[in-house]
Amino acid sequence: MRAASITVDEASGTESGGAPGPVRDNLQSALNGVALIPDIIFAFYGEDHDGTEIARTLHERYPHAAILGGSSTGGILDQDGLHGPGSIGVLMVSDPQGDFGVAARPLGDDPAAAAQDALHAALLAADCTSELPDLIWTFQTPGHEEEILSGLKQIVGDRCPIIGGSSGDRTLSGKWSQICGGEAMSEAVVVCALFPSQMLGIGFQGTSEPGFANCEELRGAGGRITRIEEGARGRTILEIDGKPAGPLYNSWIGGTLAPFLETGGSIIAESSMTPLAVLRGGEDGSPRCCLVHPCRLRPDGALTTLADVVEGEDIYCVRRDPQLLIRRAGRVSQQAAQQIAETQPVAALLTLCGAANMASKDRLSGLSETLKEQLGDLPILTCFTFGEQGPVLGVNKHGNLMISAVVFGC
Repeated sequence: MRAASITVDEASGTESGGAPGPVRDNLQSALNGVALIPDIIFAFYGEDHDGTEIARTLHERYPHAAILGGSSTGGILDQDGLHGPGSIGVLMVSDPQGDFGVAARPLGDDPAAAAQDALHAALLAADCTSELPDLIWTFQTPGHEEEILSGLKQIVGDRCPIIGGSSGDRTLSGKWSQICGGEAMSEAVVVCALFPSQMLGIGFQGTSEPGFANCEELRGAGGRITRIEEGARGRTILEIDGKPAGPLYNSWIGGTLAPFLETGGSIIAESSMTPLAVLRGGEDGSPRCCLVHPCRLRPDGALTTLADVVEGEDIYCVRRDPQLLIRRAGRVSQQAAQQIAETQPVAALLTLCGAANMASKDRLSGLSETLKEQLGDLPILTCFTFGEQGPVLGVNKHGNLMISAVVFGC
């Protein structure tokens, strides 16, 4: 197994006068320096790029590769550092003895069924229709993660890990996209079935303490969800303890959302260091903490989140340590690498909450060095998402403000 990565920066291939050169030309030029023929390709880019151009360029050059990815909040991060919203990052893995299949389906009215159909098609594309993948990797439109995960688990349960994220943009305005093969979509789920010839290492943890860990100490500001909006799939909280959820949450975090109380708007960056959390029973019977990221405040006081909540459950406000983000990413990568300790890591794919790139950009400069310390000098690609999926104690979950790592070995 071999791997390579390329990054096309926003300044790459600029034409005279400073105007950006064509995406296709810039990407083709970067690909000319790659000496391997990939079997699977992950590609992520800032929201302003034309996903169709990127997907077609990759597919025309590598027609037999499984290609997937999409928009990443504010750009990408690779082994050399953080790259801005005009960047494109591509991770290519060559594994001729492995099998990889990818497929996408529009979400439509039944996201669970769409995910199931995409998985069956991906298994067919890998020529492994009756086998259990080593890993299922998903990328989808934000808002339907629990339904998609539920659909996939109806087929594979928790017998194999399901890793992935939701495509992002800078303002939660819907400019996200997903790519599969040579196509780009905006309201779809992409599912990839991976059967590599060598072992994979996998890690998944929260970017906050306690994340999905036990949280007996979590007893600060909080209350009980007393009303959610019907038809919003549990993602719009109207009242907590009988009070409008938005203003109450604003009081918990010191009034920093005051400019949004009358007009409403996206608060995904402003709330990233003070997310919400709910306690839910773990598979061992002990309560565990699931992070819930507030993303929008409405003028009527409603609070929209990036993960489902349930009317009647208690919800708390937690605080994030920005420095913990860097340490936790290194820990997750180390956890993944340790699983393949008997082999040599050749590449790593990370998924990191998009809010980290929106609110902690200045602190991400040290992340690449942390990853190198844990993984060595190898191709690394990190995408920034609006919701992350991965296994927690062997059970596939959806959460916010999470980090996942997949390390390929040889």
